[in-house]
Amino acid sequence: MTNNATLATAPSTTPPPGTAETGATAWAVVPELIDTPDAITLRRAYYAEVAGRYWKRPATEAEIDRGLADDPDDGLVPPTGRFVVGRLAGEALACGGIWLLDPRTVELTRVYVDPRARGTGGGAALLAALEEAGRALGAERVRLDTRSDLVEARALYARHGYREIPAYNSGPYAEHWFEKPLV
Repeated sequence: MTNNATLATAPSTTPPPGTAETGATAWAVVPELIDTPDAITLRRAYYAEVAGRYWKRPATEAEIDRGLADDPDDGLVPPTGRFVVGRLAGEALACGGIWLLDPRTVELTRVYVDPRARGTGGGAALLAALEEAGRALGAERVRLDTRSDLVEARALYARHGYREIPAYNSGPYAEHWFEKPLV
């Protein structure tokens, strides 16, 4: 994974790994510890959105705290995983993680782009960086599960070569399962 991705100031034909062009600027996606202020803010925003959509109402701060405690992100650190933060024009607006399910398979999780930055290439930049991180962990494929109401996420995965597969887990919120080869 590119650790020193920088914001581009002019469009290029091939963005560096971990970046996606958005006109005059690019996303910079780099590994980050899950307990930095930006990572915490983004993880909380991710949980607030997915919980709020599920409950069809805004999640409270206490519910976000409880949800994060019940489903910790501690597997998203080396050597079992990675967490990345995406920045657009220097502002942390996206995140995502991977962790090893087995020596050949990583699972994509916590993929989030702030609503203000959707449609700017952040999702594509996250996927590129996370897929590269999966390869660096020795994985040959990436899997994920998601819900039916997360329509934008399902469309993003399909656009980037993920195909629906039979269930590989029995997560309480899993309704769709995807896989993509990394080799």
